Amino acid sequence: MLEVKDLTAKVAATGKEILKGVNLTVRNGEVHAIMGKNGSGKSTLSKVLVGHPDYEVTGGTAVFKGKNLFELEPEERSHAGLFLSFQSPIEVPGVSNVDFLRMACNARRKSLGQAELDPLEFYAYIVPKLEMLNMDPTFLNRNVNEGFSGGEKKRNEILQLAVLEADMAILDEIDSGLDIDALRDVAKAVNQLKSEETGVLMVTHYKRLLDYIKPDFVHIMQSGEIVKTGDMGLVDQLEAGGYATLSDREDS
Repeated sequence: MLEVKDLTAKVAATGKEILKGVNLTVRNGEVHAIMGKNGSGKSTLSKVLVGHPDYEVTGGTAVFKGKNLFELEPEERSHAGLFLSFQSPIEVPGVSNVDFLRMACNARRKSLGQAELDPLEFYAYIVPKLEMLNMDPTFLNRNVNEGFSGGEKKRNEILQLAVLEADMAILDEIDSGLDIDALRDVAKAVNQLKSEETGVLMVTHYKRLLDYIKPDFVHIMQSGEIVKTGDMGLVDQLEAGGYATLSDREDS
């Protein structure tokens, strides 16, 4: 589904190189987790894949469902089924959640050759997804992320994922700022959205998320590269001894 080879990228404004040869393959039905110290390049990788303008690709390739990602505009990547949940979602004053979500949903449906949903059809479509996340329907009338708590913002991100029915979900620290109940709700929803046809790439610092959303593969990033790949045993090793225990570099 997603194949990244020798990816290098820099900060567009400063020219500082962040990604220094990332290699990663996510197949249909797989869940991958990326861990690493702050500044290792985890979130940069997520943003580069979806086309964030703050970063410039300087080398390597990224192929998603047979398409060269770097030949697609950010909105085209979204329409193709690539989704990123932002670590710090922005507020959009004056735009209601229901209008925003219906617009995004219909843009995706149009790209797939499907009929757009009118307001009543969309409401019927989204209510089960709200229930999956334990969200009150009145949430739809609020402006996008305006005045939301950290937990509400993260739930809203996963609601967007559910509405778009994305093929590949990149979840950037969705566990940050969540209490245990919110974490369980978010993780339960992600698990329900998983299928043999979708892929998940999670960026996290903490084992607790991986206790709820079980990864097939765990990758360690260091200095802009994936230096080690394993399973949950690698996470247990980190919990016991920190990143110092992984000082011996290995190619993924």
